[in-house]
Amino acid sequence: MGANNTPDQDELRVFHTGDHACGYWPTRIARDLVLDPRDPRMPNLYPMALGWGFRRSGDIVYRPHCQGCRACVAVRIPIDQFVPDRSQRRCLVRNANVEARVVPAERTDEQLALYQRYLRARHRGGGMDEHGGVEFDQFLIGSWSHGRFLELRERSVEGKGPGRLLSVAITDVVENALSAVYTFFEPDLPERGLGTLSLLKQIEWAKRDHRAHLYLGYWIEGHDKMDYKRRFRPLEAFDGRGWRAMPV
Repeated sequence: MGANNTPDQDELRVFHTGDHACGYWPTRIARDLVLDPRDPRMPNLYPMALGWGFRRSGDIVYRPHCQGCRACVAVRIPIDQFVPDRSQRRCLVRNANVEARVVPAERTDEQLALYQRYLRARHRGGGMDEHGGVEFDQFLIGSWSHGRFLELRERSVEGKGPGRLLSVAITDVVENALSAVYTFFEPDLPERGLGTLSLLKQIEWAKRDHRAHLYLGYWIEGHDKMDYKRRFRPLEAFDGRGWRAMPV
């Protein structure tokens, strides 16, 4: 990767951001590598960038590149090797009345209302809890991604319209892989394990479409909100040069 003055030349422009507050450890300072968001080739570059340990947020494709810290580790699930553990199988049984469907990445009022309930419950006071429709589109959809929404709904009674919306998993669809961008779900149903269920349904989707991997973004050892990813085994981690199996 190199740098040049115009985005239509062959080389790919990569930028360092300035220092900013870490979103995971409040006492740490972070910075990122960002692919040039003005590059018109971004839809085609993005699948390769996932393979380099990058991730998408809106139209920004980035990878943490912090001074003296390598806590964020890009991880992915090799779909053909995944077998749900006992807890995950129980989650599937417990949610036998939940149906999954893939829909276009287009915001609805119902999805926005669920998103706002989720943010108020999980991220109150962090700035995101004020998100409206514009922020929803900018953060989750963007202008160029090949995304879909995986909706989880309670099975409707006697086929009378769609059932209650429980979860939405924003999922990028690229050649031979899916990427889990962000998931929000009904915060008042902890007994359902909707975060786990959403990932299991994304794995089922990837397996059904014969895709090799599901990218999960970053895992951080010792971080309560990120450590759940270790429960999806086997797991591969990007070490800066290539993907390696993570130790059990």
